[in-house]
Amino acid sequence: MPQTETPGIEAASRTRLRWFTELPLIMLVYACYSAGRLLARGDVSSAVDHGLAILRVEKVLHINAEHPLNRLFTSQAWLGVPADFWYASLHYVVTPAILVWLFRSLKPHYRAARTWLMTSTFIGLIGFTLLPTCPPRLLSAGHGFVDTMAQYSSYGWWGGEASAPRGMGGMTNQYAAMPSLHVGWALWCGVMLWRYGRTPAAKIAGVVYPLVTTIVVMGTANHYFLDAVAGAAVMGVGFLLAPLVMRAADRAKAGFATRFGPVPAATHDASLALSSDLSPDASPDTRAPVVSGGCQTSTGERIPRQRDARFGSGAEPGASPTDAGDGAPAPAR
Repeated sequence: MPQTETPGIEAASRTRLRWFTELPLIMLVYACYSAGRLLARGDVSSAVDHGLAILRVEKVLHINAEHPLNRLFTSQAWLGVPADFWYASLHYVVTPAILVWLFRSLKPHYRAARTWLMTSTFIGLIGFTLLPTCPPRLLSAGHGFVDTMAQYSSYGWWGGEASAPRGMGGMTNQYAAMPSLHVGWALWCGVMLWRYGRTPAAKIAGVVYPLVTTIVVMGTANHYFLDAVAGAAVMGVGFLLAPLVMRAADRAKAGFATRFGPVPAATHDASLALSSDLSPDASPDTRAPVVSGGCQTSTGERIPRQRDARFGSGAEPGASPTDAGDGAPAPAR
């Protein structure tokens, strides 16, 4: 049975996506994320305890790969320096670049991808708040970690105290290690490149980028392996919640349209195509409903007017017998 939506929600879901509304929205979400990281600094002793607990679990499970990677990166500058540049920059360059690429070239898929990313980011912020975690590089020297960002700070723009630019280390939360959104965002980028990339190189980059990022965050002693696992899990939860967030947003827009007037319709039903991205099992009827009350489909194809069975083969109410059925003569009485 096809799913139906109210006219208000249909109108809201066809709202045109414009860059001058999308850019402030993304900036607002990132500002909330950054402010939340600062507000959720937590108690330092609790953050250290959480970090040590994670390290103990990893040692029991023999998955503490950050130790050998960190020793390798600190002993080999040709690995450590590029890794620090990777950690300090690509997180803030590749993700926005892929958002712009989706918006410009793959707009039918943009809204679902953006909603997935933002939903996961807010979930990660909850993790920072509830579980402040000391990263490996800030543990005492007895635990065997070296801060590569501090060791190689003369090579880059970051300071010795954090990956932020010099003099701005106090403006970041150093204990926001669990989950690793460096890994989470890289995984999102990888999925976008693998799914929508048109060349083998793009698909290879979609696999390499999150894998190398996972190695980098551990080798630079910024995250534990379980931080990376948590970052991937957050993206999974965000993926599942994104369709619900989109439907809630459409209902809110529909309420606004009902109260203050109709929402301008886009030339194509982008929201419905996006919902099908996140719900691949949806039936064609739910992905592309016919516009109600008209005689055109959403693709512009003409469809015949529904006929009234009370008047035989298509006669309209009040029509004469000679008008019945596509100009055919009326049957003799």
